Amino acid sequence: MSLIRPSLVLGLTLSSLPLLSRSQGFTDPSPPQVTPAPADSPAKEASPFPGLTYHAAPKPLAEGAVTADWPRFLGPSDNAKTPETKLLERFPEGGLKKVWEVETGNGYTSPVIVDGRMVVFSRFGDEEVVQCLDPENGKRFWSFAYPSDYRDRYGFNNGPRASAVIADGRVFTLGVQSVLTCLDLASGTKLWQRRLAEEFERLPYFFGHGCAPLVHGGRVIVPLGTTDGLSVAAFDVATGQLAWGTRHTWQAAYASPVIATLQGEERLLVFAGDDSDPPAGGLLAIDPKDGTLFDAFPWRPDKYESVNGSTPIAVGDDRVFISASYNKGGVLLKFNADRKWEELWRTPEFGLHWATPMLLDGHLYGFHGRNEPDVLFKSVEVATGKENWVADPEFNVAGPGGRDYRMKYFRGSLLQADGRIWALGEFGTLGILKLTPAGFEELDRTQLFLARSTWSLPVLHRGLLYIAQHEPDMDGIPPRLICYDLRG
Repeated sequence: MSLIRPSLVLGLTLSSLPLLSRSQGFTDPSPPQVTPAPADSPAKEASPFPGLTYHAAPKPLAEGAVTADWPRFLGPSDNAKTPETKLLERFPEGGLKKVWEVETGNGYTSPVIVDGRMVVFSRFGDEEVVQCLDPENGKRFWSFAYPSDYRDRYGFNNGPRASAVIADGRVFTLGVQSVLTCLDLASGTKLWQRRLAEEFERLPYFFGHGCAPLVHGGRVIVPLGTTDGLSVAAFDVATGQLAWGTRHTWQAAYASPVIATLQGEERLLVFAGDDSDPPAGGLLAIDPKDGTLFDAFPWRPDKYESVNGSTPIAVGDDRVFISASYNKGGVLLKFNADRKWEELWRTPEFGLHWATPMLLDGHLYGFHGRNEPDVLFKSVEVATGKENWVADPEFNVAGPGGRDYRMKYFRGSLLQADGRIWALGEFGTLGILKLTPAGFEELDRTQLFLARSTWSLPVLHRGLLYIAQHEPDMDGIPPRLICYDLRG
Protein backbone atom coordinates (compact mmCIF):
# COMPACT_ATOMS: atom_id res chain seq x y z
CA MET A 1 0.00 0.00 0.00
CA SER A 2 1.31 3.42 -0.93
CA LEU A 3 0.05 6.92 -0.30
CA ILE A 4 0.01 9.23 -3.34
CA ARG A 5 0.01 13.01 -3.54
CA PRO A 6 -3.39 13.95 -5.06
CA SER A 7 -1.97 16.86 -7.07
CA LEU A 8 0.60 14.61 -8.80
CA VAL A 9 -1.94 11.97 -9.74
CA LEU A 10 -4.45 14.56 -10.90
CA GLY A 11 -1.87 16.02 -13.25
CA LEU A 12 -1.00 12.60 -14.66
CA THR A 13 -4.68 11.82 -15.16
CA LEU A 14 -5.39 15.02 -17.06
CA SER A 15 -2.30 14.91 -19.24
CA SER A 16 -2.45 11.26 -20.26
CA LEU A 17 -6.07 10.83 -21.39
CA PRO A 18 -7.99 12.05 -24.45
CA LEU A 19 -10.80 13.84 -22.62
CA LEU A 20 -13.47 16.00 -24.21
CA SER A 21 -15.46 18.47 -22.15
CA ARG A 22 -18.72 17.71 -23.95
CA SER A 23 -20.22 14.43 -25.09
CA GLN A 24 -22.61 15.56 -27.83
CA GLY A 25 -21.89 14.89 -31.49
CA PHE A 26 -23.13 11.32 -31.93
CA THR A 27 -26.12 10.62 -34.15
CA ASP A 28 -28.47 7.69 -33.95
CA PRO A 29 -27.87 5.45 -36.97
CA SER A 30 -31.04 3.38 -36.66
CA PRO A 31 -33.79 4.43 -34.23
CA PRO A 32 -35.95 1.38 -33.46
CA GLN A 33 -39.60 0.85 -34.21
CA VAL A 34 -41.73 1.13 -31.08
CA THR A 35 -44.73 -1.03 -30.24
CA PRO A 36 -47.10 0.45 -27.63
CA ALA A 37 -47.74 -1.60 -24.52
CA PRO A 38 -51.17 -3.26 -24.49
CA ALA A 39 -53.79 -1.04 -22.90
CA ASP A 40 -56.24 -2.45 -20.35
CA SER A 41 -55.47 -6.06 -21.27
CA PRO A 42 -56.38 -8.68 -18.66
CA ALA A 43 -53.49 -9.82 -16.49
CA LYS A 44 -51.99 -13.12 -17.55
CA GLU A 45 -52.24 -16.04 -15.15
CA ALA A 46 -49.00 -17.75 -14.23
CA SER A 47 -48.88 -21.46 -15.05
CA PRO A 48 -46.47 -24.39 -14.66
CA PHE A 49 -44.14 -25.19 -17.57
CA PRO A 50 -41.50 -27.82 -18.48
CA GLY A 51 -38.36 -27.58 -16.37
CA LEU A 52 -40.13 -26.27 -13.25
CA THR A 53 -40.15 -28.39 -10.08
CA TYR A 54 -42.18 -27.30 -7.08
CA HIS A 55 -41.02 -28.77 -3.77
CA ALA A 56 -42.96 -27.30 -0.86
CA ALA A 57 -44.60 -24.10 0.30
CA PRO A 58 -42.37 -21.78 2.36
CA LYS A 59 -43.14 -20.72 5.90
CA PRO A 60 -45.47 -17.71 6.16
CA LEU A 61 -43.71 -14.37 6.05
CA ALA A 62 -42.99 -13.36 9.66
CA GLU A 63 -45.17 -10.64 11.16
CA GLY A 64 -43.48 -7.26 10.87
CA ALA A 65 -40.90 -8.48 8.36
CA VAL A 66 -39.35 -5.74 6.21
CA THR A 67 -39.23 -6.64 2.52
CA ALA A 68 -37.83 -4.97 -0.59
CA ASP A 69 -37.86 -5.39 -4.35
CA TRP A 70 -34.70 -6.45 -6.18
CA PRO A 71 -34.74 -4.50 -9.46
CA ARG A 72 -31.04 -4.93 -10.41
CA PHE A 73 -28.44 -7.61 -9.85
CA LEU A 74 -26.78 -5.80 -6.91
CA GLY A 75 -30.10 -5.20 -5.20
CA PRO A 76 -32.21 -2.15 -4.34
CA SER A 77 -29.23 0.13 -3.61
CA ASP A 78 -26.58 -1.27 -6.00
CA ASN A 79 -24.31 -2.35 -3.15
CA ALA A 80 -25.34 -5.95 -2.32
CA LYS A 81 -27.40 -4.79 0.66
CA THR A 82 -31.12 -5.18 1.31
CA PRO A 83 -33.29 -4.02 4.26
CA GLU A 84 -35.05 -7.41 4.53
CA THR A 85 -35.54 -8.70 8.09
CA LYS A 86 -36.93 -11.69 10.04
CA LEU A 87 -34.63 -14.22 8.37
CA LEU A 88 -33.27 -17.49 9.73
CA GLU A 89 -30.64 -17.19 12.46
CA ARG A 90 -29.15 -20.61 11.64
CA PHE A 91 -29.62 -23.15 8.86
CA PRO A 92 -32.03 -26.03 9.56
CA GLU A 93 -30.65 -29.49 10.16
CA GLY A 94 -30.18 -31.06 6.74
CA GLY A 95 -29.81 -27.69 5.02
CA LEU A 96 -32.08 -25.04 3.57
CA LYS A 97 -35.47 -26.18 2.34
CA LYS A 98 -36.19 -25.78 -1.36
CA VAL A 99 -39.42 -24.11 -2.42
CA TRP A 100 -39.01 -24.55 -6.18
CA GLU A 101 -36.36 -24.80 -8.88
CA VAL A 102 -36.29 -24.32 -12.63
CA GLU A 103 -33.84 -25.22 -15.38
CA THR A 104 -32.23 -22.08 -16.79
CA GLY A 105 -30.06 -23.11 -19.72
CA ASN A 106 -26.81 -21.16 -20.21
CA GLY A 107 -25.77 -17.82 -18.77
CA TYR A 108 -24.20 -16.09 -15.78
CA THR A 109 -27.14 -13.94 -14.72
CA SER A 110 -29.27 -13.68 -11.60
CA PRO A 111 -33.01 -12.91 -11.36
CA VAL A 112 -34.60 -9.52 -10.67
CA ILE A 113 -37.92 -9.02 -8.88
CA VAL A 114 -40.39 -6.13 -8.74
CA ASP A 115 -44.10 -6.06 -7.80
CA GLY A 116 -44.45 -9.82 -7.56
CA ARG A 117 -42.80 -10.46 -10.93
CA MET A 118 -39.44 -12.18 -11.35
CA VAL A 119 -37.47 -11.90 -14.59
CA VAL A 120 -34.92 -14.55 -15.54
CA PHE A 121 -32.61 -14.06 -18.55
CA SER A 122 -30.70 -17.00 -20.05
CA ARG A 123 -30.07 -18.99 -23.22
CA PHE A 124 -31.75 -22.17 -24.45
CA GLY A 125 -30.41 -23.68 -27.66
CA ASP A 126 -29.88 -20.87 -30.17
CA GLU A 127 -32.08 -18.31 -28.42
CA GLU A 128 -31.68 -15.82 -25.60
CA VAL A 129 -34.84 -16.12 -23.52
CA VAL A 130 -36.50 -13.71 -21.10
CA GLN A 131 -38.98 -15.36 -18.73
CA CYS A 132 -41.31 -13.71 -16.22
CA LEU A 133 -42.10 -15.94 -13.24
CA ASP A 134 -44.04 -15.81 -10.00
CA PRO A 135 -41.26 -15.59 -7.37
CA GLU A 136 -43.32 -17.51 -4.80
CA ASN A 137 -43.87 -20.66 -6.86
CA GLY A 138 -41.88 -20.38 -10.11
CA LYS A 139 -44.93 -20.48 -12.39
CA ARG A 140 -44.52 -18.53 -15.63
CA PHE A 141 -46.47 -15.47 -16.74
CA TRP A 142 -44.80 -15.07 -20.14
CA SER A 143 -41.68 -15.79 -22.18
CA PHE A 144 -39.89 -13.87 -24.94
CA ALA A 145 -37.01 -15.09 -27.12
CA TYR A 146 -34.78 -13.99 -29.99
CA PRO A 147 -31.91 -15.72 -31.88
CA SER A 148 -28.33 -15.86 -30.63
CA ASP A 149 -25.34 -17.59 -32.24
CA TYR A 150 -22.65 -16.40 -29.80
CA ARG A 151 -19.73 -18.74 -29.15
CA ASP A 152 -17.37 -17.85 -26.31
CA ARG A 153 -13.81 -17.72 -27.54
CA TYR A 154 -12.41 -18.98 -24.22
CA GLY A 155 -14.81 -21.89 -23.78
CA PHE A 156 -17.15 -20.39 -21.18
CA ASN A 157 -20.86 -20.94 -21.69
CA ASN A 158 -22.60 -19.02 -24.44
CA GLY A 159 -25.47 -17.43 -22.53
CA PRO A 160 -26.00 -13.82 -21.43
CA ARG A 161 -23.76 -12.34 -18.74
CA ALA A 162 -25.82 -9.29 -17.79
CA SER A 163 -28.86 -9.66 -15.54
CA ALA A 164 -32.10 -7.99 -16.54
CA VAL A 165 -33.28 -4.68 -15.07
CA ILE A 166 -36.86 -3.79 -14.11
CA ALA A 167 -37.89 -0.12 -14.02
CA ASP A 168 -41.19 1.74 -14.41
CA GLY A 169 -43.14 -1.26 -15.68
CA ARG A 170 -40.50 -2.18 -18.25
CA VAL A 171 -37.90 -4.94 -18.50
CA PHE A 172 -34.51 -4.20 -20.04
CA THR A 173 -32.04 -6.89 -21.10
CA LEU A 174 -28.60 -6.64 -22.70
CA GLY A 175 -27.60 -9.85 -24.45
CA VAL A 176 -24.11 -11.23 -24.87
CA GLN A 177 -24.09 -9.95 -28.50
CA SER A 178 -25.21 -6.44 -27.48
CA VAL A 179 -28.90 -6.91 -28.23
CA LEU A 180 -30.71 -4.32 -26.08
CA THR A 181 -34.39 -5.18 -25.56
CA CYS A 182 -37.23 -3.34 -23.83
CA LEU A 183 -40.28 -5.41 -22.82
CA ASP A 184 -43.54 -4.63 -21.09
CA LEU A 185 -43.38 -6.22 -17.63
CA ALA A 186 -47.09 -7.01 -17.44
CA SER A 187 -47.50 -8.70 -20.84
CA GLY A 188 -44.03 -9.50 -22.17
CA THR A 189 -44.72 -7.42 -25.30
CA LYS A 190 -41.57 -6.26 -27.09
CA LEU A 191 -41.71 -2.47 -27.01
CA TRP A 192 -38.43 -1.96 -28.88
CA GLN A 193 -35.14 -3.69 -29.56
CA ARG A 194 -31.70 -2.63 -30.80
CA ARG A 195 -28.72 -4.61 -32.12
CA LEU A 196 -26.03 -2.31 -30.82
CA ALA A 197 -23.06 -4.28 -32.14
CA GLU A 198 -24.26 -3.86 -35.71
CA GLU A 199 -25.75 -0.38 -35.49
CA PHE A 200 -22.80 1.26 -33.73
CA GLU A 201 -19.80 -0.85 -34.92
CA ARG A 202 -18.99 -2.15 -31.49
CA LEU A 203 -15.38 -3.09 -30.68
CA PRO A 204 -14.68 -6.76 -29.77
CA TYR A 205 -15.05 -8.05 -26.21
CA PHE A 206 -13.27 -10.95 -24.52
CA PHE A 207 -16.43 -12.60 -23.18
CA GLY A 208 -19.24 -10.78 -24.95
CA HIS A 209 -21.23 -7.82 -23.59
CA GLY A 210 -21.46 -8.42 -19.86
CA CYS A 211 -22.42 -5.30 -17.87
CA ALA A 212 -25.99 -4.79 -16.67
CA PRO A 213 -27.71 -1.67 -18.05
CA LEU A 214 -28.65 1.16 -15.70
CA VAL A 215 -32.06 2.86 -15.90
CA HIS A 216 -31.93 6.42 -14.59
CA GLY A 217 -33.72 9.67 -15.42
CA GLY A 218 -35.84 8.18 -18.19
CA ARG A 219 -32.84 6.63 -19.95
CA VAL A 220 -31.29 3.20 -20.14
CA ILE A 221 -27.52 3.63 -19.91
CA VAL A 222 -25.22 1.11 -21.58
CA PRO A 223 -21.40 1.10 -21.52
CA LEU A 224 -20.46 0.40 -25.12
CA GLY A 225 -17.19 1.07 -26.97
CA THR A 226 -17.23 1.63 -30.72
CA THR A 227 -14.84 2.34 -33.56
CA ASP A 228 -15.79 6.04 -33.41
CA GLY A 229 -15.36 6.43 -29.65
CA LEU A 230 -18.88 5.98 -28.28
CA SER A 231 -17.82 4.76 -24.85
CA VAL A 232 -21.16 5.08 -23.02
CA ALA A 233 -24.61 5.45 -24.59
CA ALA A 234 -27.96 6.46 -23.11
CA PHE A 235 -31.23 5.53 -24.81
CA ASP A 236 -34.68 6.95 -24.16
CA VAL A 237 -36.64 4.29 -22.26
CA ALA A 238 -39.85 4.99 -24.19
CA THR A 239 -38.50 5.21 -27.73
CA GLY A 240 -35.11 3.46 -27.64
CA GLN A 241 -33.54 6.43 -29.44
CA LEU A 242 -30.03 7.60 -28.57
CA ALA A 243 -30.33 10.43 -26.02
CA TRP A 244 -26.64 11.13 -25.49
CA GLY A 245 -23.24 9.58 -25.88
CA THR A 246 -19.98 9.92 -23.97
CA ARG A 247 -16.85 10.00 -26.11
CA HIS A 248 -13.76 8.14 -24.92
CA THR A 249 -11.45 5.40 -26.15
CA TRP A 250 -12.30 3.01 -23.30
CA GLN A 251 -14.92 0.35 -24.00
CA ALA A 252 -17.37 -1.52 -21.81
CA ALA A 253 -15.97 -3.80 -19.12
CA TYR A 254 -17.95 -6.29 -17.02
CA ALA A 255 -18.55 -3.90 -14.14
CA SER A 256 -22.02 -2.38 -14.24
CA PRO A 257 -22.63 1.39 -14.15
CA VAL A 258 -23.98 2.96 -10.97
CA ILE A 259 -25.10 6.40 -9.77
CA ALA A 260 -23.38 8.07 -6.80
CA THR A 261 -23.83 11.47 -5.19
CA LEU A 262 -20.50 13.28 -5.42
CA GLN A 263 -20.00 16.94 -4.51
CA GLY A 264 -23.75 17.15 -3.96
CA GLU A 265 -24.69 16.05 -7.49
CA GLU A 266 -25.64 12.75 -9.06
CA ARG A 267 -22.76 11.32 -11.08
CA LEU A 268 -22.64 8.29 -13.32
CA LEU A 269 -19.75 5.93 -12.57
CA VAL A 270 -18.60 3.61 -15.35
CA PHE A 271 -15.65 1.28 -14.74
CA ALA A 272 -14.49 0.57 -18.30
CA GLY A 273 -11.88 -1.62 -19.97
CA ASP A 274 -12.01 -4.75 -22.12
CA ASP A 275 -10.30 -6.16 -25.25
CA SER A 276 -7.61 -3.59 -26.10
CA ASP A 277 -3.90 -3.91 -26.80
CA PRO A 278 -2.22 -2.35 -24.91
CA PRO A 279 -4.75 -2.83 -22.08
CA ALA A 280 -6.65 0.36 -21.28
CA GLY A 281 -9.51 1.23 -18.98
CA GLY A 282 -10.51 2.88 -15.74
CA LEU A 283 -13.18 4.88 -13.98
CA LEU A 284 -15.27 7.46 -15.86
CA ALA A 285 -17.18 10.22 -14.03
CA ILE A 286 -20.10 11.36 -16.19
CA ASP A 287 -23.04 13.73 -15.90
CA PRO A 288 -26.08 11.40 -16.23
CA LYS A 289 -28.22 14.23 -17.60
CA ASP A 290 -26.32 14.73 -20.86
CA GLY A 291 -23.30 12.41 -20.90
CA THR A 292 -20.69 15.09 -20.22
CA LEU A 293 -17.42 13.45 -19.22
CA PHE A 294 -15.79 15.12 -16.22
CA ASP A 295 -12.74 12.93 -15.71
CA ALA A 296 -11.29 9.48 -16.37
CA PHE A 297 -8.92 7.72 -13.99
CA PRO A 298 -6.83 4.91 -15.55
CA TRP A 299 -7.00 1.63 -13.64
CA ARG A 300 -6.48 -1.58 -15.55
CA PRO A 301 -4.22 -4.65 -15.18
CA ASP A 302 -1.20 -4.74 -17.49
CA LYS A 303 -2.11 -8.19 -18.84
CA TYR A 304 -3.79 -8.11 -22.26
CA GLU A 305 -6.30 -10.84 -21.43
CA SER A 306 -7.68 -9.09 -18.36
CA VAL A 307 -10.89 -7.28 -17.51
CA ASN A 308 -12.38 -4.81 -15.06
CA GLY A 309 -15.32 -6.64 -13.49
CA SER A 310 -15.94 -5.32 -9.97
CA THR A 311 -18.61 -2.61 -9.81
CA PRO A 312 -17.48 0.72 -8.23
CA ILE A 313 -18.71 1.43 -4.72
CA ALA A 314 -19.21 4.87 -3.18
CA VAL A 315 -17.84 4.98 0.35
CA GLY A 316 -19.00 8.48 1.43
CA ASP A 317 -17.41 11.93 1.47
CA ASP A 318 -17.18 12.00 -2.33
CA ARG A 319 -14.96 8.90 -2.35
CA VAL A 320 -15.22 5.86 -4.61
CA PHE A 321 -13.39 2.53 -4.40
CA ILE A 322 -12.57 0.46 -7.49
CA SER A 323 -10.78 -2.84 -7.71
CA ALA A 324 -9.31 -5.18 -10.32
CA SER A 325 -7.64 -8.57 -10.24
CA TYR A 326 -4.65 -9.80 -12.30
CA ASN A 327 -2.17 -8.31 -9.78
CA LYS A 328 -3.64 -4.81 -10.04
CA GLY A 329 -5.45 -4.29 -6.73
CA GLY A 330 -7.67 -1.53 -5.40
CA VAL A 331 -7.60 2.26 -5.28
CA LEU A 332 -9.58 4.87 -3.35
CA LEU A 333 -10.45 8.02 -5.30
CA LYS A 334 -11.96 11.35 -4.29
CA PHE A 335 -14.10 13.37 -6.69
CA ASN A 336 -13.01 16.91 -5.88
CA ALA A 337 -14.70 20.30 -6.22
CA ASP A 338 -13.17 20.71 -9.68
CA ARG A 339 -14.95 17.51 -10.76
CA LYS A 340 -11.71 15.58 -11.10
CA TRP A 341 -10.40 12.39 -9.53
CA GLU A 342 -7.76 12.52 -6.81
CA GLU A 343 -6.04 9.33 -5.71
CA LEU A 344 -5.98 8.89 -1.93
CA TRP A 345 -4.35 5.47 -1.64
CA ARG A 346 -3.78 2.27 -3.54
CA THR A 347 -2.98 -1.31 -2.58
CA PRO A 348 -2.12 -4.30 -4.76
CA GLU A 349 -3.39 -6.59 -1.96
CA PHE A 350 -7.13 -6.03 -2.37
CA GLY A 351 -8.05 -6.86 -5.96
CA LEU A 352 -11.47 -8.44 -6.51
CA HIS A 353 -12.02 -10.28 -9.77
CA TRP A 354 -15.69 -9.43 -10.32
CA ALA A 355 -17.51 -9.37 -6.97
CA THR A 356 -18.43 -6.09 -5.30
CA PRO A 357 -16.70 -5.50 -1.95
CA MET A 358 -18.89 -5.19 1.13
CA LEU A 359 -18.71 -1.81 2.91
CA LEU A 360 -19.41 -1.93 6.66
CA ASP A 361 -18.72 0.94 9.09
CA GLY A 362 -15.72 2.33 7.24
CA HIS A 363 -14.15 -1.00 6.28
CA LEU A 364 -14.20 -3.09 3.09
CA TYR A 365 -14.47 -6.88 2.94
CA GLY A 366 -14.05 -9.21 0.01
CA PHE A 367 -12.27 -12.10 -1.68
CA HIS A 368 -8.96 -10.98 -3.18
CA GLY A 369 -7.44 -12.97 -6.03
CA ARG A 370 -7.74 -14.04 -9.63
CA ASN A 371 -8.39 -17.80 -9.64
CA GLU A 372 -9.82 -20.44 -7.32
CA PRO A 373 -6.57 -21.57 -5.63
CA ASP A 374 -5.03 -18.16 -4.95
CA VAL A 375 -8.01 -16.35 -3.37
CA LEU A 376 -7.84 -14.91 0.16
CA PHE A 377 -10.58 -13.41 2.33
CA LYS A 378 -9.52 -9.88 3.36
CA SER A 379 -10.54 -6.64 5.00
CA VAL A 380 -9.07 -3.15 4.56
CA GLU A 381 -9.71 0.17 6.28
CA VAL A 382 -11.31 2.74 3.97
CA ALA A 383 -9.56 5.76 5.51
CA THR A 384 -6.00 4.46 5.01
CA GLY A 385 -6.05 1.34 2.85
CA LYS A 386 -4.41 -0.55 5.70
CA GLU A 387 -5.12 -4.29 5.75
CA ASN A 388 -7.14 -5.28 8.81
CA TRP A 389 -6.79 -9.03 8.39
CA VAL A 390 -6.39 -11.84 5.90
CA ALA A 391 -7.91 -15.32 6.19
CA ASP A 392 -8.08 -18.52 4.18
CA PRO A 393 -10.99 -20.53 5.63
CA GLU A 394 -11.19 -24.20 4.63
CA PHE A 395 -13.76 -26.89 5.37
CA ASN A 396 -14.79 -30.37 4.28
CA VAL A 397 -17.79 -30.96 2.03
CA ALA A 398 -19.40 -34.33 1.41
CA GLY A 399 -19.63 -35.18 -2.28
CA PRO A 400 -21.05 -37.97 -4.43
CA GLY A 401 -20.14 -41.50 -3.42
CA GLY A 402 -19.34 -40.47 0.15
CA ARG A 403 -16.15 -38.70 -0.85
CA ASP A 404 -15.10 -35.63 1.14
CA TYR A 405 -13.79 -32.55 -0.67
CA ARG A 406 -11.57 -29.89 0.84
CA MET A 407 -13.38 -26.66 0.05
CA LYS A 408 -13.17 -22.87 0.41
CA TYR A 409 -15.40 -19.95 -0.52
CA PHE A 410 -12.86 -19.06 -3.25
CA ARG A 411 -14.13 -16.04 -5.27
CA GLY A 412 -17.24 -15.64 -3.17
CA SER A 413 -20.03 -13.06 -3.12
CA LEU A 414 -21.18 -11.16 -0.03
CA LEU A 415 -24.77 -10.08 0.71
CA GLN A 416 -25.90 -8.04 3.72
CA ALA A 417 -29.38 -8.64 5.13
CA ASP A 418 -30.98 -8.70 8.57
CA GLY A 419 -27.82 -7.57 10.34
CA ARG A 420 -25.67 -10.40 8.97
CA ILE A 421 -23.51 -11.23 6.00
CA TRP A 422 -24.43 -14.12 3.72
CA ALA A 423 -21.45 -15.48 1.79
CA LEU A 424 -21.95 -17.58 -1.34
CA GLY A 425 -18.89 -19.54 -2.44
CA GLU A 426 -18.30 -20.32 -6.09
CA PHE A 427 -18.88 -24.07 -5.56
CA GLY A 428 -22.29 -23.66 -3.91
CA THR A 429 -21.34 -23.08 -0.25
CA LEU A 430 -23.56 -20.67 1.71
CA GLY A 431 -22.32 -19.22 4.98
CA ILE A 432 -23.60 -16.79 7.61
CA LEU A 433 -20.79 -14.50 8.72
CA LYS A 434 -20.12 -11.77 11.25
CA LEU A 435 -17.53 -9.31 9.90
CA THR A 436 -15.56 -6.77 11.95
CA PRO A 437 -12.18 -5.05 11.52
CA ALA A 438 -10.81 -7.55 14.08
CA GLY A 439 -11.72 -10.60 12.02
CA PHE A 440 -14.59 -12.75 10.82
CA GLU A 441 -16.74 -15.34 12.55
CA GLU A 442 -18.55 -18.04 10.63
CA LEU A 443 -21.89 -18.43 12.42
CA ASP A 444 -23.16 -21.25 10.24
CA ARG A 445 -22.58 -22.92 6.88
CA THR A 446 -24.41 -25.23 4.51
CA GLN A 447 -23.60 -26.79 1.14
CA LEU A 448 -26.40 -26.09 -1.33
CA PHE A 449 -24.87 -28.14 -4.16
CA LEU A 450 -21.46 -28.89 -5.67
CA ALA A 451 -21.07 -27.01 -8.95
CA ARG A 452 -18.46 -24.73 -10.43
CA SER A 453 -19.03 -21.12 -11.52
CA THR A 454 -21.54 -20.15 -8.83
CA TRP A 455 -20.64 -16.56 -9.56
CA SER A 456 -23.87 -14.56 -9.23
CA LEU A 457 -24.79 -12.68 -6.08
CA PRO A 458 -27.71 -14.32 -4.20
CA VAL A 459 -31.06 -12.57 -4.60
CA LEU A 460 -33.33 -12.03 -1.58
CA HIS A 461 -37.00 -11.09 -1.76
CA ARG A 462 -39.75 -11.51 0.84
CA GLY A 463 -37.61 -13.89 2.84
CA LEU A 464 -36.95 -16.21 -0.11
CA LEU A 465 -33.38 -16.72 -1.31
CA TYR A 466 -32.65 -17.34 -5.01
CA ILE A 467 -29.37 -18.96 -6.05
CA ALA A 468 -28.26 -19.39 -9.66
CA GLN A 469 -26.34 -22.61 -10.37
CA HIS A 470 -24.60 -21.81 -13.66
CA GLU A 471 -22.95 -25.17 -14.43
CA PRO A 472 -24.09 -28.81 -14.03
CA ASP A 473 -23.45 -30.08 -10.51
CA MET A 474 -21.47 -33.20 -9.60
CA ASP A 475 -24.66 -35.27 -9.77
CA GLY A 476 -25.23 -34.14 -13.35
CA ILE A 477 -28.15 -31.81 -12.56
CA PRO A 478 -28.17 -29.07 -15.26
CA PRO A 479 -27.99 -25.31 -14.60
CA ARG A 480 -30.96 -24.09 -12.59
CA LEU A 481 -32.36 -21.34 -10.42
CA ILE A 482 -33.26 -22.56 -6.93
CA CYS A 483 -35.61 -20.83 -4.50
CA TYR A 484 -34.86 -21.51 -0.82
CA ASP A 485 -36.94 -20.70 2.25
CA LEU A 486 -34.94 -18.25 4.38
CA ARG A 487 -37.90 -17.00 6.38
CA GLY A 488 -37.43 -16.94 10.14
